[in-house]
Amino acid sequence: MTSAPHPLQAHWPDTLLAKAAQIRLIALDVDGIMSDGRLYFSANGDELKGFNILDGLGLKQLMAAGITVAVITGRRSPLTEKRMNDLGIKHLMQGREDKKVALQELVSTMDVLPEQIAYMGDDLPDLPAIRYAGLGITVPNGYWLVRQHADYCTQVAGGAGAVREACDLILTSQNKLDGALAKYLESDA
Repeated sequence: MTSAPHPLQAHWPDTLLAKAAQIRLIALDVDGIMSDGRLYFSANGDELKGFNILDGLGLKQLMAAGITVAVITGRRSPLTEKRMNDLGIKHLMQGREDKKVALQELVSTMDVLPEQIAYMGDDLPDLPAIRYAGLGITVPNGYWLVRQHADYCTQVAGGAGAVREACDLILTSQNKLDGALAKYLESDA
């Protein structure tokens, strides 16, 4: 059984789908992309961070479809490390404000060309990586200059399912979304 077309597919131009069809690696920022960008601290100074469960499943679907997932973040956080471990993301680079350099270091160990990379970020430290990657993605709550340079701005905000939207874009462009959804559409009849 196949699913209906993705509701955003009609809004994705052919040029965007062509770029997304080449992606073999997606690298993501954390704050403002995988979370809402706010920093929460308890009275004891403990950091709290919320991750969207929709994003997590989307990333797992990408990995199951053979797309490598990496996270490059300017902050160091044990919460981020735990979440990435829980998702099975092996490539985590924390404390890196130089996102493009970090991304280039990562891909130097892989057989991946710049046009096969998607990078998703929301603020100025992400801009060089967005411009370097074959597919630059941002969110509507991202900084205005980043939105101007990205190939795609998601419909939903960072921390609210934006990563899942990017995952669906890539899976749709590679004709892998139906396969990722198939087990959820199987009938018991």
